[in-house]
Amino acid sequence: MNADIVVIGAGALGLSTALHCALAGRSVVVVDRDTAGSQASGRAAGLFKSVQADSLRTGLARRSIARAVTFGDWAGVPLDVTRSGSYLIARTGAHAAYLRTEERQSRGWGVDLRPATPDEVSANVSYYHGTGAEFALWCPEDVYIDEPADLVRAYLAAARRHGTEVLERERVTAITLSHGRVGGVETEQRSIGAPVVVDAAGAWTRQVAALAGGTVAVAPVRHQLAITEPDRQVSQADPIVRVVDAAVYLRPARGGLMVGGFEADPLPFDVADPPPCTDEMPLDQGVLIRLAGLVRHEVPASGLPVAEHRGGMFTMSPDGRFVLGPVPDVPGLWVASGCNGSGFSSSLALGEALAQWIGGTPGEVAALAPGRFGPLTDEALVKDGVWQYEHYYDPLA
Repeated sequence: MNADIVVIGAGALGLSTALHCALAGRSVVVVDRDTAGSQASGRAAGLFKSVQADSLRTGLARRSIARAVTFGDWAGVPLDVTRSGSYLIARTGAHAAYLRTEERQSRGWGVDLRPATPDEVSANVSYYHGTGAEFALWCPEDVYIDEPADLVRAYLAAARRHGTEVLERERVTAITLSHGRVGGVETEQRSIGAPVVVDAAGAWTRQVAALAGGTVAVAPVRHQLAITEPDRQVSQADPIVRVVDAAVYLRPARGGLMVGGFEADPLPFDVADPPPCTDEMPLDQGVLIRLAGLVRHEVPASGLPVAEHRGGMFTMSPDGRFVLGPVPDVPGLWVASGCNGSGFSSSLALGEALAQWIGGTPGEVAALAPGRFGPLTDEALVKDGVWQYEHYYDPLA
């Protein structure tokens, strides 16, 4: 086989990159050792958040939201998106000050948001019962995809519609080099010639890059969420709620409530040898019980019986930003990784931007190139990745 581009990894980032490259007229082959969306993407929360830490990530987040709600128009495949809006809530004075700072800078970057009174939050969110002392921001742009597999299926259908070939259950065994640059890949079944290979292998990004002698500064860290049994306490028309001082997010899901968050002592994995698949990643429901306990007074439904407990491995970068672009010292090898908790929701914009960069137009995402990091030990990668995870919602932690 021959193609213009081979993408390794059929998660949200890989499939978005493949789709946008195909839309640009390139021949694309996607290879995954399992099935599309079977790892972190298929276990995501599906939340899209417009408020981000800097202008670049804010622009990417808002572009992804816009591309999600118009997916059928430009990709030719329907995608169900819930345009719920969200509330950011702070229950301490320090966190209220932090949200006010976020409000000022985000509005400066074009985000539509405004303060909301505690009474407004209580009136609009059936599952949240505040004390009246909270500070809240209303973010009407925010959306969610109820089942993350819906986005994976939409990507797959759209990519195939535009000529992409997707090879599932086919492991890449080598990235071939010719005259010092990428020449294609070898799988267990075939050889595929291609001058461009995109490493979108999620928690195994480093292992894939190493096949070509490259390195990528990411570390896998466990993330978990739960969906409760259906209950009348939760209206499926309710918006998303993020309680920043607890680092907890909530939304309606399957008639119950999704409860997830970022614990203060997360479980990292060996960057050189992560679990071979997400199913072998250990889960710990005790983490979610503790997180739910942080908001139990305001959200009694967070203590309902659990119908589903799932998790995946986030790829965390040392500075908390995506890792996107050409891998240093390996011409033709590109990477789409460093999700830092937002890879699924930013995948529409990231795939689009990477496809444009491969075509010769880097744009603002050049700031996310993997070459921005100098040499780092595995221990430093894990330490920095854990810090970024712990501070995802709460920089005051």
